[in-house]
Amino acid sequence: MYDVIVIGTGPAGLSAAINVRQRGGSVLCVGTALENNPLLKAERVDNYLGLPGMTGKQLLDTFLDHAKKSGAEFLQERVLNTYHSDSGWMVSAGSQVLECRCLIFTGGIMRGKPYPGEQEHIGMGVSYCATCDGMLYRGKNVAVIGFGPADREEAEYLEGIGCKVRYFEKPKKVEIRGEGKVSSALVDQEEVAADCVFVLRPSLAPSSLFPELELEDGYIRTDRMMHTNLPGLYAAGDCTGRPLQVSKAVGEGLIAGQQAADEAKKMK
Repeated sequence: MYDVIVIGTGPAGLSAAINVRQRGGSVLCVGTALENNPLLKAERVDNYLGLPGMTGKQLLDTFLDHAKKSGAEFLQERVLNTYHSDSGWMVSAGSQVLECRCLIFTGGIMRGKPYPGEQEHIGMGVSYCATCDGMLYRGKNVAVIGFGPADREEAEYLEGIGCKVRYFEKPKKVEIRGEGKVSSALVDQEEVAADCVFVLRPSLAPSSLFPELELEDGYIRTDRMMHTNLPGLYAAGDCTGRPLQVSKAVGEGLIAGQQAADEAKKMK
């Protein structure tokens, strides 16, 4: 049982984690590889107070080092599901189920809609976790839709356990086909046989993880203390709306981290 779990390891998530630790709470940050963070591609950031002229990578490395030295723990996995209970939140990440008193969501905005056929085949040949479901498809055809180098590694893992893998990185069009179960995928006009399609997006849409979450223009609605409409759930960063800037993300992460830590302390 952690005091706080933070979903996301960008500036907002790392700021939240540091501030939970400053309040004496335990915190776990769950997210995909940092290379999936769009800030990593920034060649120069000149408007972050006190640290002008740094690259996005330098900023992220500085933030990550600070969070690790503060005592925050890290788990590199995709979050697949969440569940609220009387004692707090349960989070399914990869093959693990984690528990916390309060939860902070700092995931980026998932741009674009689910692929045609994706939602209809969830659990019937559509998976978001290679390590969770890979063994179910040993010796079978699988298509992997990836978004970065870390996803290619997951495709190699599937090959290593005996899956017959076709890997596609950032395809423009994908359609998942099959009557009941998945039988094929149409990827950029090429149809490939597939018993499973692994869709390895960096994050799921907030509404997928929290069906009752209130949104406004596609962003999460919060109050000034970064609390959402769901008990014990806070949000910070790009997911709460514009401006999509590092300074805003860090500030909102600070508020969310302090508020979640204080609420978790009261729950003990």
